[in-house]
Amino acid sequence: MFSLGIVGAGQFAGQFVKLWRLHPGVGDIVVTDLVPERAARLAAEYDLAGTQPSFQAMLESDVDAVAIFTQRWTHGPLVVQALRAGKHVYSSVPMAVTEGEIVDIIEAVRETGLTYMMGETSYYNPATVYTRDQVAKGAFGRLFYAEGDYVHDMDLGFYDAYRYSGGDNWKATASYPPLLYPTHSIGGVLGAWQTYATSVSAIGVVDDRGDGVFDTEISQFGNDFSNATALFEVAGGGAFRINEFRRVGYPSYVRESRFRFFGTEASFEQLVNVCLWQDKHSVEDVTEHLEPKRTLSPDDPSLEHVSPALRDAFTSGSAPVHDRSRLPKEFANVSNGHEGSHHFLADDFVTAVNSGSLPPVNAWVAARYTLPGIVAHESALKGGTRLEIPDFGEAP
Repeated sequence: MFSLGIVGAGQFAGQFVKLWRLHPGVGDIVVTDLVPERAARLAAEYDLAGTQPSFQAMLESDVDAVAIFTQRWTHGPLVVQALRAGKHVYSSVPMAVTEGEIVDIIEAVRETGLTYMMGETSYYNPATVYTRDQVAKGAFGRLFYAEGDYVHDMDLGFYDAYRYSGGDNWKATASYPPLLYPTHSIGGVLGAWQTYATSVSAIGVVDDRGDGVFDTEISQFGNDFSNATALFEVAGGGAFRINEFRRVGYPSYVRESRFRFFGTEASFEQLVNVCLWQDKHSVEDVTEHLEPKRTLSPDDPSLEHVSPALRDAFTSGSAPVHDRSRLPKEFANVSNGHEGSHHFLADDFVTAVNSGSLPPVNAWVAARYTLPGIVAHESALKGGTRLEIPDFGEAP
């Protein structure tokens, strides 16, 4: 059993605090946030052991591990600081926003021997779980092409989320480049297909809404791409394409990530409300097998501080394809999220820390889910120039 510090008490953190508070492998939990009132509220809501006044105070305390739920462009340096301070680390996505930050994390994990895990929800997306099983059985034949889409329109939750976290200057950060948040598309593809990206060519679409978001003069990131598409070459032959869309007519509250896989013997395709397994002779509708059952109403009082447009992401249960036999019994009747992934991610981290084992999305895997997007953004800025993607190999 280990003690845990929560870093960042925003809309997402509470969904995992709830699970770790119930998990028999976790002891005391404390929380810190740049807005002390948010930390105090989270501690009171889940009866936590207390709060810390700052991230530095958290690192100087005797907590064994930290879980980082801060703004997406801040993760890399915070992770390294925590590892160097002797803490195991769970990080929300993305892993980092530069290649250098990724290298620093891998080096810190290697040198300290501590657990690092990135909480990528698509690893347990029902489509990814299903296709991972099919790949393992060889059912695709030779897998040679895949697609992953993260289609989440700004109007469906992101404006509210950035206002909540960004304050008066929220438009400067709401322009975050889509390809620097690539893991919900890339992670679902590579979470099933046991390969990695070696090169990329990408195209960005310059935004034309004119509302001050994705405006290079306002953007903290100098970014005016609201949509982007990238085509990757993979090791061993083949390719996959991802879309990262923030202006798109699509009901992301129903399904924000979707996937397609094509092999020489069979294929899988997913739309908003249908999933199909196909071979050369037939088509099988596997939708019901991959459909999470809702466990909580979007109007539940526990979601009071979650933007209404984001509540669907936090109320799904598990799908039939999910094997829940490994999960603690305490999770049995507790709300899940992101198509059934939260329970598994929370348990992965606890298991890794308590057993000293590698979590599925360890630092080396997280790098393969994150760095391709960073290089793809660079390619898009260069008009689609094909660029090589460094790879750091398998976890030792």
